[in-house]
Amino acid sequence: MKDISPGRLDLGVGELAVGVSQTSPKIQRVLIILHGRLRNAETYRQSVEKAAAQAGQSASTLVIAPQFLNESDITRHQLADSVLRWRGNEWMAGDLSTGPQALSAYAVLDRLLTRLSNRREYPTLKEVVIAGHSGGGQVVQRFALLGDDQPALRQAGVKVRYVIANPSSYTYFDRQRRVSVDRKKCPDFNDWKDGLDKLPAYAKGQTVQSLEQRYIERDITYLLGQLDTNAIQPALDKTCAALAQGPSRQERGLNCFNYLTQRHPQGLKQHLVQVPGVGHNGDKMFTSPQGQQALFRW
Repeated sequence: MKDISPGRLDLGVGELAVGVSQTSPKIQRVLIILHGRLRNAETYRQSVEKAAAQAGQSASTLVIAPQFLNESDITRHQLADSVLRWRGNEWMAGDLSTGPQALSAYAVLDRLLTRLSNRREYPTLKEVVIAGHSGGGQVVQRFALLGDDQPALRQAGVKVRYVIANPSSYTYFDRQRRVSVDRKKCPDFNDWKDGLDKLPAYAKGQTVQSLEQRYIERDITYLLGQLDTNAIQPALDKTCAALAQGPSRQERGLNCFNYLTQRHPQGLKQHLVQVPGVGHNGDKMFTSPQGQQALFRW
């Protein structure tokens, strides 16, 4: 990670580093784009801004790119103590920040969404799209599962959608997997984030049944690169828990979607879209015709 996002969003317990596109009085859509392990928020902000321009949606779309910094980023770039930071990549699992106060990365998104429900600040807002690629796609999938039901946005008449692109793994609702698991060699295969055992503190008080019911009611697009099939790609999660979902990101996505449709034959408010000719490349995924359609539904 080389670029620190220039903006700061005061969340009451600390400041979130953030990149924001140029605002417009005609904003109808806010697109929250989540980076992955590289924490390259500005790279993703630029990609989805390009996608918005190509789709003719720039004037009506505000792009917000949160940046979940870790402790080494704060030290290396001599950032103020008021900037929120996490230990390593623990933010991806919804763990608590290490400073200046403890806040789950998912609670950060909750607070951002609550702010977007302010009709005086966003009077023409119609929808919020939460999107991510790779590690960011993992965060979107887990947040769609555990995240608040956003009553403030619902009361304001604002729809929330999710776009999950090429994540390394998904959370399952039971112990069924595409690949059989040797539980002696992989005893934690169903722990969070691959399953619902040992949920984080953010999920306190929620049941597996309520989480699944709420998740299947979400408006979710699973966006898969047809060429994201490299089973030895360096950033691919190769833990035994992840390998139980399939050998590659593309197959893991297909397997998870099939799993969901089998569990809920009555139908889902979700669909899977494959992007031809694209592998593990966030810019090409979001700027493709399929990516633009998923993000903007113009």
